Amino acid sequence: MTDIILGSYGSLDGRHGRWDDAERVKRLEKVNAALIDRAERMMDKEANAYSLFQAAIVLQQQVHQRTEELVAAKRGLEKSNREMLEAKEAAEIANRSKSNFLTAAGHDLLQPLNAARLLLSALSEASLSADGQHLVGQVDRALASIEDLIKSVLDISKLDAGVMVANRGAVRARDLLASVAGEFAPMASQKGLRISVRAPDVTLLSDPVLLKRIISNLVSNAVRYTQEGGVLLGARRRGDTIRLDVVDTGIGIPASCHESIFEEFQRGPEAAQDGPGSDGLGLGLSIVRRMSDTLGHSLGFRSVVGRGSRFSLEVPRLDGAGAPPLAEQPLVPRAYGIADARLLLVENDRLVVDAMRALVARWQCTLRFAQDIPTALTLMEQDDFVPDLIVADYHLDQGLCGPEVVARVRAAAGRAIPAIITTADYSPQVEAEVARQGLALLKKPLKPAELRALIAHHLL
Repeated sequence: MTDIILGSYGSLDGRHGRWDDAERVKRLEKVNAALIDRAERMMDKEANAYSLFQAAIVLQQQVHQRTEELVAAKRGLEKSNREMLEAKEAAEIANRSKSNFLTAAGHDLLQPLNAARLLLSALSEASLSADGQHLVGQVDRALASIEDLIKSVLDISKLDAGVMVANRGAVRARDLLASVAGEFAPMASQKGLRISVRAPDVTLLSDPVLLKRIISNLVSNAVRYTQEGGVLLGARRRGDTIRLDVVDTGIGIPASCHESIFEEFQRGPEAAQDGPGSDGLGLGLSIVRRMSDTLGHSLGFRSVVGRGSRFSLEVPRLDGAGAPPLAEQPLVPRAYGIADARLLLVENDRLVVDAMRALVARWQCTLRFAQDIPTALTLMEQDDFVPDLIVADYHLDQGLCGPEVVARVRAAAGRAIPAIITTADYSPQVEAEVARQGLALLKKPLKPAELRALIAHHLL
């Protein structure tokens, strides 16, 4: 039994030994498979890591390249900005220089033009043949065109350069429109047109000088392009604003021209030919647009060909205290009795002096001239000459102004002698200063009929 038992155990041990080897092989195979799998995974990870490493290097190179490109672009942009800034500064300097040059050149051009107009007027009053009078009329029309061109170019240059700055204040709408209508009444009457005003007694907030120029340019165009009927200057309440209208019964504006009428040198396709200065230069509406932009007033228009046009300007309404009435400046008096009047001309341009002397001699007036305060006072003291009226240029030599001479002459005479200030300076500051001192203002080139009318108005 024991042998059997031992023999059994012996055989079992043999089988167990074989089983252990097989099991060990299986285990080794599993371990080997696991190691291979782990190795493969590690190799895949390393391959992925290498790929990622390579990708990172490529990305880093691309980032470096893009960074260099951005730095170069930034440097180029900074250089362009510097160049643009320098160009802008140069343009601003050139613009200011242009404005200053045009202002000075315009003054110098208007001075001889003023003398030419005065001499031409004196010539027209001489005994000339019909052909001579015809030539005088042609020269007068040419001078009028030159005058309009210089004035318009000066206005546009000042507006573009920002030199013309709005000085807002209270403006009575009715007085403003009536003043403009009165100035254009003679021109309208010559064409058989009616010019009328319909406006409530309201006060506006605007620059009185620029606003009057806008309305004057619109009325000038309306009269020029209207053959029959008339022109209406109106004002209507629109909430917090007042709409100023210039309505005419003229030829109208074709739809094809609506986009271009506010551009420079654009004229109507059927521009009227009605006498001196009627041709127009196509700058009036361009100036109107620039001035309305400067004031911040909305500008619009409606037009029907063959029926007329309406130009409108929206101006803020000013409540409360109203504006003082505009000073009356009648341009056409009832009579022209200025013979034997004593006139003191304060002028630093000898050509203008000679032209004025020739002109007023035909009006049978006595003219003395001075170019500064000492000369004027010497005339009064030594020659016992007390003028009935003073005509003084605004800009004289060494910074002297005409109103200063007027004040000194009035003080020496002991009374407020009537005075007219003439100037080729079209700036609003000059207009405002002359108006503040209560003096009449005439702009050069002087219109002899207007000058004579204003002299008569002061002396009668």
